[in-house]
Amino acid sequence: MAQYQSTVLIVDDHPLVREGLKALIAGEPDLCVCGETGSMRDAQNLVREKQPDIVIIDLSLEDGNGLDLIRRLKNRYPQTKLLVCSMRDESLFAERAIATGAHGYINKHEVTTRIIEALHRVLDGKIYLSSQMVERIVSSLSQNQLPTDSAIKELSNRELEVFWLIGQGRSTGEIAEHMHLSAKTVETHREKIKRKLGLTSAGELMRHAVQWDLEQK
Repeated sequence: MAQYQSTVLIVDDHPLVREGLKALIAGEPDLCVCGETGSMRDAQNLVREKQPDIVIIDLSLEDGNGLDLIRRLKNRYPQTKLLVCSMRDESLFAERAIATGAHGYINKHEVTTRIIEALHRVLDGKIYLSSQMVERIVSSLSQNQLPTDSAIKELSNRELEVFWLIGQGRSTGEIAEHMHLSAKTVETHREKIKRKLGLTSAGELMRHAVQWDLEQK
């Protein structure tokens, strides 16, 4: 009798990353890649057509935000497992991804050694996080503190991405291009972030974002 293969859809905006993931998964007799894309729109179409058991999602996509894709897929296909695979700092984005609907978070630095373990764990109905992130959450709970700053947690998914990009030293124009938004929309997000964080100037916002980014590393 042929062994059942869980189907995997890969959503990442870097073709080389997709090829690497496919190569790793190809060595597993119980896993099969059923499709790949770097586009949020194409990902939604592929999930509808292929009905994969699990979707590997990067947070940065060609035409959107991975967190937005997670939310949409969670609402429309609640039976589909979602595993984030990203370069972004786990301590800042993992909790947000899980809260949005993901079932696991793996940093791309760990892909070659941990991706198969992560896929199997999520397919088994469990949550996958790095041991460091689990310790961080347990420690925070034991101290009755939230894993991330309470003010940061008030930011929307889109605002959080803008804040993260500011911390990376990106200009308004660069952020607009990266997120496929107008510069005016990015400025609106910057103003909302300043208000939520109690900041009064662009300089304060930059310093706060850079400091936050450094503290998470």
